Amino acid sequence: MTSLVDIVPPGVVTGDDLLTLLQHARTEGYAIPAVNCTSSSTANAVLEAARKSKSPVIIQVSNGGGAFLAGKGIKFADAAAAGSVALAMHVRSVAKYYGIPVVLHSDHCAKKLLPWFDAMLKADEEFFAKFGEPLYSSHMLDLSEEPDDENIAICVEYFKRMAPMKIWLEMEIGITGGEEDGVNNENVDPEKLYTSPEQVYAVYDALSKVGDMFSIAAAFGNVHGVYKPGNVVLSPERLGKHQEYARKMLNSPLEKPIYLVMHGGSGSTDDEIKTAVKNGVIKMNIDTDTQWAYWDGLRNFEKEKHDYLQGQIGNPTGADKPNKKFYDPRVWVRKAEETMVERVMVSCDKLGSKGTYEPADPEQGSPQIGEINGPNPIVLMTAAAIVGSAATLLVKAMMK
Repeated sequence: MTSLVDIVPPGVVTGDDLLTLLQHARTEGYAIPAVNCTSSSTANAVLEAARKSKSPVIIQVSNGGGAFLAGKGIKFADAAAAGSVALAMHVRSVAKYYGIPVVLHSDHCAKKLLPWFDAMLKADEEFFAKFGEPLYSSHMLDLSEEPDDENIAICVEYFKRMAPMKIWLEMEIGITGGEEDGVNNENVDPEKLYTSPEQVYAVYDALSKVGDMFSIAAAFGNVHGVYKPGNVVLSPERLGKHQEYARKMLNSPLEKPIYLVMHGGSGSTDDEIKTAVKNGVIKMNIDTDTQWAYWDGLRNFEKEKHDYLQGQIGNPTGADKPNKKFYDPRVWVRKAEETMVERVMVSCDKLGSKGTYEPADPEQGSPQIGEINGPNPIVLMTAAAIVGSAATLLVKAMMK
């Protein structure tokens, strides 16, 4: 196996480094876990898990996650974009210290959420103009609810805008069932849960005319959420058919010419995951399982320390004993982080990314603000202002 450490630097990776990373995953036969984050705490848990697993990782944000990150008290239209920028700023500021490659990615963007996508691209463009790289490594367009022709055409137009900055585009063709982030496909026609090789190749043919930095989330029975065994029929072997068809059409020497993505991976069996990766999946989304893991750590802590969490004063050791060391958020939030770390590490193992990257320790001394993963994060804050009034307010609040 080619050493990933020798070809991809630690910290947030974009452009050519991102392409090299995903080429390595495809060639060596592993996938990178992509975890939805809604706070600096969940992002830190993902980074910690990646370091412990010696694995690259993808930190991603959804529209709803971005709005939560900005603060539920903000009601501006651009709140989701402001929160997404805030997450990127946090990750860029600390990623170097975890010593592993980190991909910053935005998740599902349906047609109704395109203003969010536009705002993030504006932030990318402003950041690129200042620092020569985009704020985010990649973005996803999920127009799978639209007719295929419209889906592909819109993706092509956005990809033309992204390509000069070398931003990766992930698109979805075919529908992922279930419900996530306000998009409900629980009652969709079952046939739409399975994408055909011809559909996948049509996407490849259109996007490859613009650039080579793109991946396809092809549906093979995927469903968001966790369901009882037997309720969801995954067919990851279909992904191999997509690769065979594309290879034939392209006369490609590559066994797996298409970069594929797996959505709705929570609750999947080990064999289903292995088959998907074998057939060219280089990224698998994880959300529901890590949400539960985060809660489970808190649930277990509350159960164990219940009698110490009923008031500020008074517990089994004495009526006048203080309980601050139990209700301090740094205590119970950390318990949630610990169980989320464990769950993300399980995914690194199942996807084969564990042990692919030896973490690098940063030089000791001052924080080296101007060198934290490239751009100065204080200057970076100015990029948020372009996403609208909500972002401007967020930045002003942060600078106080």
